[in-house]
Amino acid sequence: MPPIFRHRLFGLRELVDELAFRAPARLAVTVFAGVIGLFAILLLVPFATADGEGASFVDALFTAVSAVCVTGLVVQDTATYWSFYGQVVILAGIKVGGFGIMTVASLLGMMVSRKIGLTQKLLTASETKTSRLGDVGSLVRVIIITATTLELSIALLLFPRFLILEDNVGTAAWHSLFYGISAFNNAGFVPTEDGLMPHVGDWSLLLPIALGVFIGALGFPVILNLQRALPRPGHRWRGWTKRLSLHSKLTLVTSAALLVAGALLLLVLEWTNPRTFGPLSLGDKLLAGLFAGIMPRSGGFSTVDIGAMHESSWLITDALMFVGGGSASTAGGIKVTTLAVMLLAIIAEARGDRDIEAFGRRIPRDVLRLSIAVVFTGASIVLVSCVALLQLTDLPLSKVLFEVLSAFATVGLTTGITYDLPDAGKYVLAALMFVGRTGAVTVVAVLALRDRRRIIRFPEERPIIG
Repeated sequence: MPPIFRHRLFGLRELVDELAFRAPARLAVTVFAGVIGLFAILLLVPFATADGEGASFVDALFTAVSAVCVTGLVVQDTATYWSFYGQVVILAGIKVGGFGIMTVASLLGMMVSRKIGLTQKLLTASETKTSRLGDVGSLVRVIIITATTLELSIALLLFPRFLILEDNVGTAAWHSLFYGISAFNNAGFVPTEDGLMPHVGDWSLLLPIALGVFIGALGFPVILNLQRALPRPGHRWRGWTKRLSLHSKLTLVTSAALLVAGALLLLVLEWTNPRTFGPLSLGDKLLAGLFAGIMPRSGGFSTVDIGAMHESSWLITDALMFVGGGSASTAGGIKVTTLAVMLLAIIAEARGDRDIEAFGRRIPRDVLRLSIAVVFTGASIVLVSCVALLQLTDLPLSKVLFEVLSAFATVGLTTGITYDLPDAGKYVLAALMFVGRTGAVTVVAVLALRDRRRIIRFPEERPIIG
């Protein structure tokens, strides 16, 4: 590299490091917005659409935000409206969003300097919720290896089935790869016309997709911890769970509980619905219920018409979407560990315990305060967005709330109203997807850095609660 370019490159790195040190949250949001803008420009070219006429600005921007924020809400059908080039751009946006902007920044830093600097380690540690700086380099590598391996594994599992469904080997391979990447990154984009609804009882097609969504929603710290904790071939399995961190245990247990509870509740509520589960056989109902229980974690795929579900089923799905998946995962929401900490605090208070405990560990009080801040911030964003959409449209609250939660938690499920929203409503949802993807991380980063040490403390007095 010529000295002048090397000098400018290192100067740019120093500027980025300075911004990262002084305002890491602002840097994260700025970089994320810049990436979305780039993909919006790529989707604005005329040959990005199937008819060659080009997309409108609002449609290109909305699709770029949805792809990079790995949401899956669309205002134009992915399979028919966008050309192959447009679909490739969308898939690239999903990959970038799945990795996470700070992780990608660290990867670029490794390519330039062959190592991760201290500031980049701190930023990536904040983004990926890794507590030890020594874990950051290995975590970045495991993101690449694990994500690519799992995406290709899902694609390979899907390829034989798509080979039967499609007339062309190339088309089958493309659809398999697209679904593999979209599933693991919890994106919810579908490259096939009519999506997965014609395959509601197809176990060989839906199980790999559901498994990819579930694993992707666990989070890379959990995947890394599992990789280290699981015994190697030939070793004993006894006691391997002791090597799991508290974060991994809370994520796995809470995720499994939400999956079982969500699937059972949706099965019961939709069992006799003639427009969803009613006409299906017993096996197909079980698969549809399992699939519907997993997708609100942030998957966004659907095998039945969401708009035809009972409003009670929408409410259950709303709650599951608001919680979302694991921290530092491809999923959105307030995260399952936030819910777990809140529930453990309630249990501790009901028992009269002084400490919040789980799996033989004590959870610090500042973690509870941070969880409360995340929940309150998320609920406030949802409230404001609902009011805005209600003012812009004549839609009922039940549909608006569902759509808002789907955007905020970057899920992608819809009752069918997204296509018909006015441009102002599309901008509201696009902003909500952006805030939902970056907002929680930003709030946590800002609050976590504001650790003030006070020498003088005010006298304590307890207000009346409840």
